Order: sequence, then C-alpha cells, then structure tokens
Amino acid sequence: MLRLPGDDCSDLCDSGSITRRDLLRVGGAGFMGLTLGSIFEMQALAKEAVKHAPGWAKAKNIIMLYLQGGPSHLDLWDPKENVPDNVKSVFGTIPTRIPGIHFTELLPRLAKVNDKMTMIRSMSYTPDGLFNHTAAIYQMMTGYTTDKVSPSGQLEPPSPKDFPNFGSQLVHLRPPEVPMLPFVMLPRPLQESNVIGKGGNAGFLGRAYDPYTLYPPGDDMDMTKMDKIKVDDLSMAPGVFSYRLKRRARLRDTINEAMPEIDKAVEDYQLNEYYAKAIDLIVSGRAREAFDLEQEPFQLRERYGQNTFGQSCLLARRLIEAGTRVVEVIWPKVANSDNHSWDVHSNLSKRMKTQSAPMLDAGLATLIEDLDERGLLDETLVVAVGEFGRSPQRGVSTSGNSNSDDGRDHWPYCYTACLAGAGIKRGYVHGASDETGSAPLSDPVHPRQLLASIYHSFGIDPETLVYNHLNQPRELVKAQAVIELFG
Repeated sequence: MLRLPGDDCSDLCDSGSITRRDLLRVGGAGFMGLTLGSIFEMQALAKEAVKHAPGWAKAKNIIMLYLQGGPSHLDLWDPKENVPDNVKSVFGTIPTRIPGIHFTELLPRLAKVNDKMTMIRSMSYTPDGLFNHTAAIYQMMTGYTTDKVSPSGQLEPPSPKDFPNFGSQLVHLRPPEVPMLPFVMLPRPLQESNVIGKGGNAGFLGRAYDPYTLYPPGDDMDMTKMDKIKVDDLSMAPGVFSYRLKRRARLRDTINEAMPEIDKAVEDYQLNEYYAKAIDLIVSGRAREAFDLEQEPFQLRERYGQNTFGQSCLLARRLIEAGTRVVEVIWPKVANSDNHSWDVHSNLSKRMKTQSAPMLDAGLATLIEDLDERGLLDETLVVAVGEFGRSPQRGVSTSGNSNSDDGRDHWPYCYTACLAGAGIKRGYVHGASDETGSAPLSDPVHPRQLLASIYHSFGIDPETLVYNHLNQPRELVKAQAVIELFG
C-alpha cells in the first residue's frame, strides 16, 4: 500500500509537518514516476475521500463494554449445527431479528435487539505470544503489542512508556465540550493474575489523559458494589463554597503573574488549563449528579439488571448523557478466575447459563434500547468485545491451561464483536466463521482494524501521528477502518 506523507495531525502541535520518514517515502516514490506535487495532490484526494466515507465523524461518545476473559462465541452469538458433540454448544439456539441468524438460548433479550446493531463474526489474529489475557488485552486496548511477552502471555506492570489506551487517545484529540470527566473506567481495572491495569492508562501521553477510575469497594462477587459509589474527590469540602474556590484560583493567578520565570518553566504542561478544568468540574456538580444512580426509576434499573455489570451499563449511559466522551465498562470479574468470569476452562454449562450470560444479555440489550429511546444512539458508539473467543473443541488445551470436558480454552483465531450506534449499520453481520467457528470464512477483522474503525467514527485518521516518551512519531494504530461496518 502506498503511504502518503503529512497524515492528518490537525490536533497536534506538529500538524501539517513532513517527517524524515515521509521524505524518504517521497524519494522512493520517484522511482514510480511520482513527484512531490503529485504526492500532495493524491494526499488531498485521499483525505477528501476518507472524510466522505460512511461513518466519518458520526460519534461524539463511546461506551466500550470490555468482556475481559474471552467469551465463548460458540455458546453466545455464533452457535454451530451439524458439528461433533465436543464442538456443538450445550445450549439450544433461538432465532433473532435478523433472518437466518441465530443466538444461543442464553441471549433472548439481545436476540430481540440485534436489528439495531452490527455483529462482526470474523474477529481474528494470529497469537504470536498473545495466547493469554494480559498481552491480548494490551493489543485490544492500544493497537500495539509489546516485545516483553513471556511464553504464557504475561506482561510487566503498567509503565509510563506504554502505548496509550484508545480512550486516552480519543480525549487527547477530541476533548469534551463541557466541564465533565472526559474518560471514565469502571467498575474494576483490567487484570490477569497480579498484572493490574496494563493497557488501561494514558502511557506516554501523560497522566493528564489517564481515565478517572471508579472502582467501588467490595470483591468481584459483590453484586451491590455500584450502590457503594463514593466520589468524594468530586465534592467540595464542607464549608467551601464555589465562590471561595474561585477566589483561591484568582489568588493563584495573582501569584503566577508575579512569577513569570516559573510560568515559563511549566508552560508546556498547561497547568492553568488543567487547573481551570478541575475547578469547573467540581463547581458544576455535573459529575456528582451523573454518578447518582438513585435518580433512575426502579423499573429501569431492574431492566439493566441489579448486578455490577448491569448498573455499570446504566451508569455509562448517565455519564455519556452528562458529557463524558469515553466510558469503558470492564467485565466485573478478573480475567483468569471462576464464578462469573468468561474464562471458562471448566464448568462452562453452569457458569455461562446462571452467571455471566444473563448479566450480559440484560445489560447490553437494555443499554442499546435505552440509548435508542433517548436519541443518544445516533451519536454514541457502543462496542462489546473481549480479547479473544474460546476453542471450538471442548476439553483441549490451546494455551497451556488445563481444560475439563465442560470447558473451552483461549482462541484468538476467530471470535465475535458487537457494535451499535454512531453510523454503524443496523441489522448487519460482517464476515462469517467456518462450520466449526475455528477461523474466518470471509472478511477477517483484526483488533487493530476495530480500533481504526473507532477512530474513524470520531473523525480521526487512524494513522494520525502522536509522539511517544522519546519524541518518536507513532501512528494511533497501524490499520485502516472497516468502512463496511458503517451505513
């Protein structure tokens, strides 16, 4: 593929500049009879074509439902018939709103709303050290892999040198328009074993773009965690009124005016901007009100599900409504564990039927319905995806883990993602898996392409350059959007 120089970096300090790498590309293009002028002409045409492509800049917000642990596509939304017993789901199938498309009996609510969403049944990548959760999560959240991957897929703890979470990239390039938390992650961090938060922060962008993390107290099995939300850091101390807070800000400005040398030394950090945003956020009370789930009707809370995942989905809608740009709802059970986890190496029949699937069915279906009824779905992108699927054959080992006859191992070669809103086609199935759900039969989609499609929906060129901790240019993601997902 021919790369054109000067990628759209209009939101960056180096917008419009041409790098040494770009010049080398132009030099190489001379062998094909291309001049610098023709390169720029092609670039302009390419940019114009992208901006007129379906789905461009339709999204204002995104809710990512991250199903960490790797849900079984074969036992949820891509069941197979006429296959060996150790491949076929133990659950029966039901028709959906899309003719010819079936789910398992575990998703009756989603089967009634899948005409409002797109399903990608051909998510796929070759493992190359990404067979376990941590490395695969990092790839899904950042679009990059890391060199320091052990054979089991474990990574080092989070580092300021990491590639940023896509949510951090989005709020960096598309800041919110109102005084509101730009990026919220709840109700628990990304985690496998003792590696906590990898791929979940702003990395080399700096802590200013880290998500606001809302992790209520209680363990993962506490289904009432969302009733224990505390946002003390978004409240003013007793007796401190807004005018006093702003008066303190004016005092700070007076001191700064008398200290030009200090101001000059920290101007690159935009401290005044961050300070002003923090004051506006606290004074407005917008965030505190958004976190108050008690304002919602009891019947609606019941529809979402009176559990951590369901109430997290409801809170995500409230945050988006209040002006938050990015909400990431992390499945409320650590990746490699039992009980409510998607990591079903054993006891799949009971765990999926009585625990994880009912929560997903109610939470995701109600979120899509609720956003649609409120007129928010047209500008809110909803994505539900895990780091991989599960092995077609039960009881086999694909990642070095042991699996019972009633369990499936990790399977990155083929799995399913669901998208809705913000220009995404309604009632569309993209790609297909083969007869056993082992590999894409058509139109494979890499996790990088999914991220590129998210950036595209926000009107951001996926190959926009950002600069890492060494001031080296890096693309947001090395992939192109899947335009077929958009209507």
